[in-house]
Amino acid sequence: MDASQYKEFVLGLVFLKFTSGSGAFDVPERARWDAVRADPPGGDLGGALDAAMEALMAANPSLAGALPKIFGGVDRRRLAELVDLIDAARFDPARFDRPGDVLGEIYEYFLERFARAEGKRGGEFYTPAGVVRLLVEILEPYKGRVYDPCCGSGGMFVQAEKFVLSHRGVRDDIAVFGQEANERTWRLARMNLAVHGIGGDLHASDTFHTDAHPGLRADFVLANPPFNMSDWYRRTDDPRWRFGVPPAGNANFAWIQHILAKLGPAGSAGVVMANGSMSSTRTGEGEIRAALVEADLVSCMVALPSQLFRTTQIPACLWFLAKDKGARPGHVLFVDARDMGTLVDRAERVLTPSDVDRIAGAHRAWRAGEAVDEPGFARSVPLAAIREHGHVLTPGRYVGTPAARSAEPAAGRVERLTKELLACLDESSRLDAIVRDRLRDPHG
Repeated sequence: MDASQYKEFVLGLVFLKFTSGSGAFDVPERARWDAVRADPPGGDLGGALDAAMEALMAANPSLAGALPKIFGGVDRRRLAELVDLIDAARFDPARFDRPGDVLGEIYEYFLERFARAEGKRGGEFYTPAGVVRLLVEILEPYKGRVYDPCCGSGGMFVQAEKFVLSHRGVRDDIAVFGQEANERTWRLARMNLAVHGIGGDLHASDTFHTDAHPGLRADFVLANPPFNMSDWYRRTDDPRWRFGVPPAGNANFAWIQHILAKLGPAGSAGVVMANGSMSSTRTGEGEIRAALVEADLVSCMVALPSQLFRTTQIPACLWFLAKDKGARPGHVLFVDARDMGTLVDRAERVLTPSDVDRIAGAHRAWRAGEAVDEPGFARSVPLAAIREHGHVLTPGRYVGTPAARSAEPAAGRVERLTKELLACLDESSRLDAIVRDRLRDPHG
C-alpha cells in the first residue's frame, strides 16, 4: 500500500489501542484492544477489528462515522504483523509536551510522518506545526467560534485548543466548526478532535458547492486552502463574491472572500496563501485585492521562508484579515520573515518558537498602537502608500532592506550558521552512504 492508504490502518489501530486504556471513551468489551487481539471470532482478526470499530462508534456518538472499517478482507498475516507491531509499542508520557494527552500527541506525530511520506498529497491534510502556531498566536483565539472551511485533519482546531489551555482557559471556551471536501480526510479530522477531547461540528462536503454552516458568523477563521486550485465549483452570481468574481482558473480569492463572508462583526482570520495572491493582476485578481485593501479588511501580511512546506515548492505567505484593527485602522502591517526559520534537513525548514514569538509579538505591539518598524523585518504602512504601489501586498516592497549583517551578534551568527552547516553535512553523509551502497550492489 502507499502511505495514503496505509495511514488509515495505522491510525485506526493506534486509536483503538490507546482508547482502551485512556478513560476518555466508553469502550465496550468487544472493542477492547486485548480482547480483539487475544481471541478474534473464527480467527478473523480483520472482521474483529471492524466489529470493534463499529462498537466503539455506537457507544460514543462523537465518533459516529469517524473510524475506519477497512480491516476485513486484507491479508491476515500482514495485518497480524501490523497489530503485533503496534501492540509492542510503548510510550513514555514524560516525553510529551502534555503528559495527560498522550493519545493526542501520538496521533499528531503519526499525522506529520504520514504527511512527509505522502509528499505533495500530504499537504491536503497537514499544515506544518510552526505555521499553525504562528496563525494561532497572531489571532489569539481566547474565546468564541473557530472556523476552518478546508479543515484537513483538524490541526488548526487542535492548536487553537492548546492556545486556550495554555492561557488558563478551558475547552468549552471555543466552539469549532469545519468543512472538508475529502471524506477520508474528514474522518482523520474527526478522529483527531476526538483524541484531543474536542467537540466539533465538521461536515464532509465541498465548501464552494454547499456552505455547511450558512448561519455561522465566526470570531476566528484559520485556514490553509489548496494553493491556486483550478478545478472548483464556481457560480458567478454567488453572494459571497462581494469584492469581485474570482477567476475560474484560480480559487485563491474565492477562499478569501468565503472566509470574509463567514466572519462576525469583530472577527479576524489567518489564511495560508500562495505568494502569487499578493501581486497577481490576471483575470481580475488585482481588482479584488484592491477592493479588499480599500475596504480596510487586510490587517497584516507575512512573507514566509522557503522550504516550510515539504509537500510543495510554491512560495507561501500569510494573509490576516480583520473586521476590527484595534488601534491601527487604515494601516497594514507587513512582515518579511523570509530569512527566518531553521533547517532541519536539506529539504525542510521549520519556524522555531522564538521565530513565532518575534512575529506574533510584532503584530501584538502593532495592534496596540506601538512602533514596530524595523528595516528588513516589519513596517506599518498606510493605505495611501499601498495604493501608490498598485495594491501589491508583497512585504519586501515595503519593509526595506535589513540592517547590515554585521549588526547581528557574532556569537549568534556563528551558532546559526553552524547549525545550518551541520544539517547540510548530515544530509551529505546520508546521501553518500546511499550512493556507496548502490555502487557496491547496483541490483539491490
